[in-house]
Amino acid sequence: MDTVTRRRFLIASGVTGAVALAAGATAYTLDDILATSVDRDDTAKTLVLVTLYGGNDGLNTVIPYADPAYRTARPGMAYNPATILRLDGEYGLNPGLTGLHRLYQDDRLAVIQGVGYPRPNRSHFQSMDIWQTAQPDRPGATGWLGRWLDTTGGDPRLAVSFEPALPPLLAGATSAGATVPGGELALPGGVQPATIERLSRPELTASPALARAAGCFADLMRVQDMLRSVEEGAGEEENDDGEAPTATATGGAAPPLDRQLALVARCIEGGAATRVYSVSLGGFDLHADGKDSQQAQLTRLDQPLAAFADRMAGRGVVIAVYSEFGRRVHANASDGTDHGTASTMFLLGDGVRGGRHGEPPSLTDLDDGDLRHTVDFRDVYATLLAGVLGSDPGRSLDGWSGRLEGVLA
Repeated sequence: MDTVTRRRFLIASGVTGAVALAAGATAYTLDDILATSVDRDDTAKTLVLVTLYGGNDGLNTVIPYADPAYRTARPGMAYNPATILRLDGEYGLNPGLTGLHRLYQDDRLAVIQGVGYPRPNRSHFQSMDIWQTAQPDRPGATGWLGRWLDTTGGDPRLAVSFEPALPPLLAGATSAGATVPGGELALPGGVQPATIERLSRPELTASPALARAAGCFADLMRVQDMLRSVEEGAGEEENDDGEAPTATATGGAAPPLDRQLALVARCIEGGAATRVYSVSLGGFDLHADGKDSQQAQLTRLDQPLAAFADRMAGRGVVIAVYSEFGRRVHANASDGTDHGTASTMFLLGDGVRGGRHGEPPSLTDLDDGDLRHTVDFRDVYATLLAGVLGSDPGRSLDGWSGRLEGVLA
């Protein structure tokens, strides 16, 4: 098989993204990740990034219940103040976020309001590219955490994804993170195991990047045995409701969030040297009947996330939760919400200073019907790079010098 055909086949099969292929990403087993425990710096903190695909509605996540403009804009979607989980006299959490509300009351949850970027894009794919590359003006081919990985020496096991494919945010210019994919390996129609065996053979004419990409197939086949053993061993921590994984806005289908976080917990408790983990939950693109559907999705986020935060307490773990954009202020005719701009981020874990941070955006001073962002997401990223990963943010964020003060101890 010539290298052009091989490359097209690899990309079309969805094993990993084109950006990650160019960087030479590959798949690893849990044992590969745990083998790094000999290199673990016990003082090093860990960042867990939770991506909510689909554009989570920030206004019905952190609810401005005291603002009359909220009820005016969403007469069929507004929550009764008696049903929300109050943070203070102005804002409250969605009723589906009982675990996060408890963490907020314990000063362990930071709510960052009005997070966005200049000249926002309402496309799922383009806005997610902007969030993952941290380059609003010119989304490039490397992710902000991939560029951090470039500065560390490039061991893929320092940045691990438990999603079906390596997200672009973990792809650097000279290196890429590791992926330990979940679920079953689905091959394109007509592809036989013998074809996979041929694809994984080294070719003298292949570039190093293509050779590593081809190796993904051999790795993925052996990952299946690892996944079965992990699921058997992690059964007590999981709370699978039996539902099929929800498709993300970009077309993938990650394992349930509790399963992904159970794998992260096992790695951290096993002393892995990994500094960054990426997990995800999809299903937030709710254009109709959004109120109840979003509350159900937020419950699927809340229960495993709060349990994970409790389990990781005292281990130097910081968790960041974000989505590619929020929703428009006014509900649409189907009692849903369409693609918007600024939204809310959550930070929780060790060293996080609880409370509300950032300036809440106005519900009446809008930008073409959308919220105006008050916090640049690069300020949050810079704070995480410096405060959790101990890195110079400018090296990963194109010289960005902003910070979100007061959110990390």
